[in-house]
Amino acid sequence: MQKFQPNVLNTVGGNRTLSQHYLGGEKGFQIISCEAQEGLAKRLVTYNPQRFQYHPTKWGKFADGTDEIEIGGFTPENKIRGEHVLFLASFHNNDVTLSQFHVIQTLCESFVETLTVVLPYYPTGTMERVTKEGQVATASTLARLFSNLPRIGKPIRVAVYDLHTLQNRFYLSGNALASLHSGIPLLLKELGQATSKINCVAFPDEGACKRFSYIFTEAFPDWPIVICGKVRDGEKRIVTIQDGNPDGKHCIIVDDLVQTGGTLVECAGALRRAGAGSVSAFVTHAVFPKGWKKFSKVENESSPFETFFVTNSNPTVTDKLPQEGDVFKVLDIMPQLVKDL
Repeated sequence: MQKFQPNVLNTVGGNRTLSQHYLGGEKGFQIISCEAQEGLAKRLVTYNPQRFQYHPTKWGKFADGTDEIEIGGFTPENKIRGEHVLFLASFHNNDVTLSQFHVIQTLCESFVETLTVVLPYYPTGTMERVTKEGQVATASTLARLFSNLPRIGKPIRVAVYDLHTLQNRFYLSGNALASLHSGIPLLLKELGQATSKINCVAFPDEGACKRFSYIFTEAFPDWPIVICGKVRDGEKRIVTIQDGNPDGKHCIIVDDLVQTGGTLVECAGALRRAGAGSVSAFVTHAVFPKGWKKFSKVENESSPFETFFVTNSNPTVTDKLPQEGDVFKVLDIMPQLVKDL
């Protein structure tokens, strides 16, 4: 029996709809993007112009500072209605977060077939609990905003990479569901290259080991695993090696995100004192609220890492990182996103 092929000539307002055009079983997407992710949107189109179509949005402000936004793809012809829509988000500050929710809300009310919100870095993932009355669990608030968006038929898919606190996925319910993904496969590709000398994986704590170690034991079964952790030494808490031996190995420390990087630096010191030949690091999310210069070989000759791998999940930070001749290597999340869609 001949397999049914969607009619790619069906129209919405007289236009061919991309959602009805499947390439090898893959859905086509109409892309709407926040300003910070416009580079990612353009790379997706370059990668597969038949599958992805990008519609630039005008992100403006009125004189009083309130939003003046015009979403692309609606005029002069509506290319959004009836389509699979991909919204590329970046919630790197409260102002842009609210602006993007205006757009997400409008897309939900625009008769789209499905809506996928790609939010590579879920920033409030570090504030998911309270220890005293009056503290605000901002991660819960953000999840409620997603969950109470207008219903569009199927739930809104919120795609997040290496969510800092895994239980946050269950805060989303009803009209929006979390879809969890990882940037680790991008690192595995780097480590599998013939030029890579890394042959040992280290984790800064037991939690990171439980979360990520199985990925590396499957990919590199002969590599030793080293687990670090903090122990109390009088009034101080110092990082020591709790399991594994890095002596003579070229180690890479793996975690989900870096803020100040203090724990990573202490972990690198513990590995070197135990005889590690070199120490590199990988995090999916580079936050660096106090800056990245202490890790740079150009700015700091005693940089703790030989190579510092990060993904561009947080482009407002990684777009500013020096790469040529420095310690940083930014891995593009785009190829992994294409696979995960």
